Amino acid sequence: MEGAQENPAESSSSVLRSEEPARGPEVLPQEESESCSRSLEAAPKKLCGYLNKFGGKGPIRGWKSRWFFYDEKKRRLYYSRTAQDANPLDSIDLSSAVFDCKADAEEGTFEIKTPSRIITLKAATKQVMLYWLQQLQMKRWEFHNSPPAPPVAPDATLAGNGPALRLELEQEEVELEEFLCPVQTPPGLVGVAAALQPVPAMPLALQNISLKHLGTEIQNTMYNIRGNRQASGTGHGPPGEDSPLSGEPQRAEQPLPSDPSTPDPADSPKPTPKSSLTTNLLQKAKRQNNTFPLFAEGLTRNRTAQEKVLALEQQVLMLTKELKSQKELVRILHKALEAAQQEKRASSAYLAAEDKDRLELVRHQVRQIAELGRRLEALERERESLAQTASLQEQQVRELQQHVQLLMDKNQAKQQVICKLSEQVTQTFMHPPPQPSVPSGTADRDVLSQQEKMEHLKDDIEAYRTQNRFLNSEIHQVTKIWRRVAEKERALLMKCAYLQAKNCQVESKYLAGLRRLQETMGGEANDCSELLRQLIQEALQWEASEASAEGMELSPVREYDEYGFLTVPNYEMEDLKLLAKIQALEVHSHHLLAHEAVERPLRERWAALGDLTPSVELKQLLRAGVPREHRPRVWRWLVHLRVQHLWSPGCYQELLSRGQVHEHPAARQIELDLNRTFPNNKHFTCPTSSYPDKLRRVLLAFSWQNPTIGYCQGLNRLAAIALLVLEEEECAFWCLVAIVETIMPADYYSKTLTSSQVDQRVLQDLLSEKLPRLMAHLAQHRVDLSFITFNWFLVVFADSLISNILLRVWDAFLYEGIKVVFRYALAIFKYNEEEILRLHDGLEIYQYLRFFTKTICNSQKLMNIAFNDMNPFPMKQLRQLRTAHRERLEPELRELERLKAEYLETRNSQAPVVPEDCASEDEVEGEA
Repeated sequence: MEGAQENPAESSSSVLRSEEPARGPEVLPQEESESCSRSLEAAPKKLCGYLNKFGGKGPIRGWKSRWFFYDEKKRRLYYSRTAQDANPLDSIDLSSAVFDCKADAEEGTFEIKTPSRIITLKAATKQVMLYWLQQLQMKRWEFHNSPPAPPVAPDATLAGNGPALRLELEQEEVELEEFLCPVQTPPGLVGVAAALQPVPAMPLALQNISLKHLGTEIQNTMYNIRGNRQASGTGHGPPGEDSPLSGEPQRAEQPLPSDPSTPDPADSPKPTPKSSLTTNLLQKAKRQNNTFPLFAEGLTRNRTAQEKVLALEQQVLMLTKELKSQKELVRILHKALEAAQQEKRASSAYLAAEDKDRLELVRHQVRQIAELGRRLEALERERESLAQTASLQEQQVRELQQHVQLLMDKNQAKQQVICKLSEQVTQTFMHPPPQPSVPSGTADRDVLSQQEKMEHLKDDIEAYRTQNRFLNSEIHQVTKIWRRVAEKERALLMKCAYLQAKNCQVESKYLAGLRRLQETMGGEANDCSELLRQLIQEALQWEASEASAEGMELSPVREYDEYGFLTVPNYEMEDLKLLAKIQALEVHSHHLLAHEAVERPLRERWAALGDLTPSVELKQLLRAGVPREHRPRVWRWLVHLRVQHLWSPGCYQELLSRGQVHEHPAARQIELDLNRTFPNNKHFTCPTSSYPDKLRRVLLAFSWQNPTIGYCQGLNRLAAIALLVLEEEECAFWCLVAIVETIMPADYYSKTLTSSQVDQRVLQDLLSEKLPRLMAHLAQHRVDLSFITFNWFLVVFADSLISNILLRVWDAFLYEGIKVVFRYALAIFKYNEEEILRLHDGLEIYQYLRFFTKTICNSQKLMNIAFNDMNPFPMKQLRQLRTAHRERLEPELRELERLKAEYLETRNSQAPVVPEDCASEDEVEGEA
């Protein structure tokens, strides 16, 4: 019955044990021996064998013999003490491992390096080492190229992917052969045949035991003892009874029956006998063994009588060594047990004694503590004396080193003398004097020594050549694996970005639905409106604390963007907050979807771009937008291109020093506008930020640089944008100079703002030409767009567009000029044309135009409209329109100035008239 209860793992490992025949050694028939050899040849090759592993601690640190086996299902390299062990000691993950062998190391030594540890192994020969390295490389490549098996129908999937996987493995073998020729399988040292060889002997039996995995060692020992008893029991049975080996294939398909000693769960609990502990431990070893398949089930069990005798002798030797090691282990455990029992007796005596006895025990312990203190002081004194001795020895070592240095100098001088003598000898050999002949024995010895040195050098060269070939193959395969992992990571990142984008779209649709529901319900006060208000507040609140607490950014929308702007501004109206949140989600969704298709190729093109020179390619790249890491460099080049005729070294510092001597008239207005600059940017609202001070100095320096303008409202926003990107004060100052004095017309920021008014009229004409339906609709409702667009041109959209789109506009604006502002102004109206046409009330249109630029989410779409849909857009037409409107505007301004002067003259010529009921200022002062 005991043999019938054996599990498949137990029977598979029992192949490795020797079995006693029932009635002496039997000689198998010739047919059975031939079938045995055929089955061994037909059995699949397994990567297994004995290797020495360097490990351990203290006195038992050294080489330990271990049985290594690669599990094809779990894709891990397991190792145990012997091939007969049921449970592995540990395993090695080959998925992220690299392999190395050193030519100057001991023969057969190689390393497996994983991210967590380095395993040093040693094979019996160099051929075995190279075989293991090549096979481990192929297993690692197979792991990285095999698709993950799905939970349903894995066989069908593997069958479908099998040919492709085999083709890739064959290609990899061919590529590795270019570096290192494939090593033939060493006979008897690897594979299933290695398990039949005797276990490599160690100098000490205890040295081969793994104290780190002591529990596993005990389980394996009990499992082997039980297996030996079963083998001896079946060996003396009747001749007609089938042995466990012959019945193993049938038992492998049967489930493991329950142990008779284990009580039925349905029954009431009963006391378990002591023998059940051993039985349960063995059953646990069986269950664990099911996860560690050592050999294929089709391995033959038939062996000749001579092989059986040899196996029995090996079994006896192995069990003898095992017995010695177990005795040593038991001796160690006995010592630990005696120490624990002695401590237990002392504690029991203390608890059982009376108060006087306890006091005496405490005094005894105090005396022991005092004695230990004295010993500790003595040891401390000894340590100090040893430290003094060590310092003296170090001084002696330094003296010896100096002496060695002197000897080395002498040796070097002697070598020089030897070199001179060698030259003399060489000359003597070239022109030998007449002398007696040298004995032939001396010459032969010299020749043999030289040949021996040459052989050693050849061996070293061959070893380094082999190491070089293997390392080249390892680098080649690791590089390919890294590329595949990078491709998988890129695919996962794309999938993650796509899912995040979809999540943003769903969330924005949810918020838009809440907003429409709020508009539908109006101001009704009921439970639904209260619930709707709570949902909107929950959607608007920021959950940054939760995202940081979980260690990963679950919310895809950050509180601040890359330049410090709030992604969701703190509007006072809840409706505007909701729209801002919807826009932030939409912007992030478009950014994620366009990252791989648009952003990554654009970054690669900018990274490959060398020195910046004006060209059509640069123009197209600037229109597409400059990546954040390249924007400061590109803007510095663009600014220098604009102001190189104005720039002079030390100019900025000179202007700042002038402002320190005399206060500029515009200084007060600059100070007032500092607090109004970008209230939604943390760099200008944080009290500890240095940006407000930088902005003050830049604006004051510009007011001294251009006295005709001095300071105009709007310049603070232009300088702030330049500071956020360029970060340096002087660069931001020259950027402001480039915009005001080279890009914009001369009187764009003057007191009359003449050019700004001209551009507004030009924009009206261009809108009528490009978007006639929209202009007709606005004219019908008497909407004047200059109230909205005037500030766009004055600050180049600084207050209107989100930073992601705004800085792309500035990228092209700094290169092409104000023409870009016209293009984007037209594109903004084209982008929202349908929404404006749906509104049929002038007040609603004005309210929508106040914030409609904040609803633009797709920067790519806006850029295509600006630079493609608005074509043709010749600069010649723009100049002509500007000239025409300036000719009409200047007479109007002169007429306005004339009327203003007449009014002032008339007012000054008339005496102030005081109404009858009102008192004059003189009367009031007299009464006072």
